[in-house]
Amino acid sequence: MVKVYLVSIIVVHLSSSEVINLLPVPSSEFPTSAENVTEFLKEKNFTTLEFANVLSAAVNSVAWIPQIIAKTLGYVPSLVNSNNDGDKVELFVKKFRESIYNEDAKLNIEELLNKYNYACEVHKVITEDEYVLTIHRIPNNRASVFLMHGLLGSSDDFILAGVESGLAYKLADLGYDVWLGNARGNKHSRKHAVFDPTDERFWDFSWHEIGVYDLPAMIDYVLNVTEQPSIKYVGYSQGTTSFFVMMSERPEYNEKISVMIALSPVAYIGRAKSPVVRLLSPGTNMLSQFAKSLGVHEFLPDHSLVRILKLMICGTGPIGDILCSNAAFLTSGYDFYQLNVTNLPVVMGHVPAGASIKQLAHYGQLLLSNDFRKYDYGEEENILRYGVPIPPSYALENILVPIAMFYSDSDWLAHPSDVKRLYKRLNSVIDLYRIPYKRFNHIDFIIARNVTYFVYNRVYRLLALN
Repeated sequence: MVKVYLVSIIVVHLSSSEVINLLPVPSSEFPTSAENVTEFLKEKNFTTLEFANVLSAAVNSVAWIPQIIAKTLGYVPSLVNSNNDGDKVELFVKKFRESIYNEDAKLNIEELLNKYNYACEVHKVITEDEYVLTIHRIPNNRASVFLMHGLLGSSDDFILAGVESGLAYKLADLGYDVWLGNARGNKHSRKHAVFDPTDERFWDFSWHEIGVYDLPAMIDYVLNVTEQPSIKYVGYSQGTTSFFVMMSERPEYNEKISVMIALSPVAYIGRAKSPVVRLLSPGTNMLSQFAKSLGVHEFLPDHSLVRILKLMICGTGPIGDILCSNAAFLTSGYDFYQLNVTNLPVVMGHVPAGASIKQLAHYGQLLLSNDFRKYDYGEEENILRYGVPIPPSYALENILVPIAMFYSDSDWLAHPSDVKRLYKRLNSVIDLYRIPYKRFNHIDFIIARNVTYFVYNRVYRLLALN
């Protein structure tokens, strides 16, 4: 239970410290036990900023906090490679500063596609539960390929590598009709028929709902527009998780997908190294209490959790300051040697694109349970929703679509052992491909300097054959 009250315990331990005075209440009123902290926060109705200030001030002034968190989480990887000598760091910072005014960092996806002479269509899709989703399309004459982004991502994921390497660009060059999906809650899909993003009910979803509602709605829309019987699907990270959910829960979609390519497939994550996911592994208990207390339902790129993690896994220094200002790197990690520094401002201009706290909490629950199963609401509500006290596992045996799986040794989310476990559960895998580069990390699947050589050339061959 240590993890469940981790943040509460940190604040309690600081109650006698001067940093607690950042809260607009006398220190004498602050509770002395972890169990009473969340009720206290809820009662006092502190703003997100007020609570974030306490934790970030604590992190900056009390050295033992990162060590306690790291010990609680177990292994915590580092974003700062000790082998990066002074000359490399200096060159990294120099290149980044020279590229910081790159126009592409400020252009949206439609503007980028137009700038590089690619046609761009914008389509709107309404789900069964009334979320309004955006799909971007690069129209062409060849078969339709649907691209689905990762956690904290958007359709922008597939153009981040630039016009020379971005998967959407290159598939369009090959003549494919490219469709780029956007899950509810990201920057392109922040509308609902009833709820506004300021309403906590808007954010009451995880990637389960993305798989059950969003993907089917978008796929049906594409098939209706193109009048094709099936499409090819490429999913990255969460784009694979939601696909596995869809096929498990709605197996009729097996007939609508001719081939599925899974880039960094995420289902079983018992060995995931991501500090964000590991910290959120208590899932519902901690997050729901604090979300309600603080009014935080969206995973924001600048709040207390990110500030704590920044100190934990980045320390100080110019590289840490640059990379750890972005929540996507804190969640996914990066590969120093495959990072295109001159393109980094463009990446940071488009990522993160938004996600609900519940999405990350659901991943955290998978880590804790070491299973691929539905969201855990607690025994009482689980019985009401599922008829059983423990959430049911997803029925992976329902998946019949030919699947190609790409994985790597240094992935913070899709650990090789977890990928191989998934491989054994699936009955339709046609290709299991390990990236032949040991340092290749999770986010490298979309932004690595040599992503075409390591990943996309094989993707092109698979799409052509299926």
